[in-house]
Amino acid sequence: MDKVDALKKILSDVGFPQKLQSNVCVHSILALANMKKNTPWKRATNEWLRVHDIITFANVNYYTGYAENSRETFRKQALHNFRNAAMVEDNGMATNSPNYRWRITHEFLAVLRNIDTDNEALRTFQEQHVALIDLYSSKKRKQKMPVKVNGRNYTFSPGAHNQLQKAIIEVFTPRFAAGSECLYVGDTTDKDLVKNEEKLRDLGFDITLHDKMPDVVLYCEDKNWLYFIESVTSVGPMDGKRIVELESLTKGVAAGKIYITAFLDMKTFKKFSDKLAWDTEVWVAEVPDHMIHLNGDKFIGPR
Repeated sequence: MDKVDALKKILSDVGFPQKLQSNVCVHSILALANMKKNTPWKRATNEWLRVHDIITFANVNYYTGYAENSRETFRKQALHNFRNAAMVEDNGMATNSPNYRWRITHEFLAVLRNIDTDNEALRTFQEQHVALIDLYSSKKRKQKMPVKVNGRNYTFSPGAHNQLQKAIIEVFTPRFAAGSECLYVGDTTDKDLVKNEEKLRDLGFDITLHDKMPDVVLYCEDKNWLYFIESVTSVGPMDGKRIVELESLTKGVAAGKIYITAFLDMKTFKKFSDKLAWDTEVWVAEVPDHMIHLNGDKFIGPR
């Protein structure tokens, strides 16, 4: 039995339905286990890999021809489902981090290494499967950051980007946007964690793709002000290009628009200071009671 068929049988034995025994699913596991066509199962490994590494491995060793832009397909169709089944785990980094990695869990690695035997490890995995799912789910929950948005409890995935988003919601908003409602905030794993589509449409938004949205959108009804906030740890400040994009996407919005770039610290702000657009604002989480206004004579004058 070749590697693909052997692995499909194991997935079936574990309880995966036919649609989760697809080639994308099978090649994901083979790559994570470093299983080339002639590699003995007993030599399976579980090194940390990027999705890019998985695609490259499948193309080189199984002649699959997957495109680089199929990474999201691998994540959604295979890796997320395997993670939910305690067969793979991620390293807890933000999903947009270049250091985000996946690997096979130690328990499922034992199953793979014993495919050519009577596979006592498979029977053990099956017997303990529910407990393993709970164990790995618990590990994931402990990594998440609690955040309260519009009075409701949510969790952000770990990482600097979401740490800053949490500060925007919990620290910036009561200081500089008191009484505002959060109409949109994404998470690195759930891009539309909070998205009040009805209110956004009422305000005149014409935005359908999450990757065009600012990281955080707040609305103060009393002032009829919208706060467009980018959470910047490595990319994406409110530069001239971003302002033009947002203006074109909000042509039908009559509310006042405020463009803000948020940073965790002054060091990161300085790195981007020459890229920031005029007539925008800057908030730095490590000095939360102050803002920087790139607004010319609007705020000049003695205090």
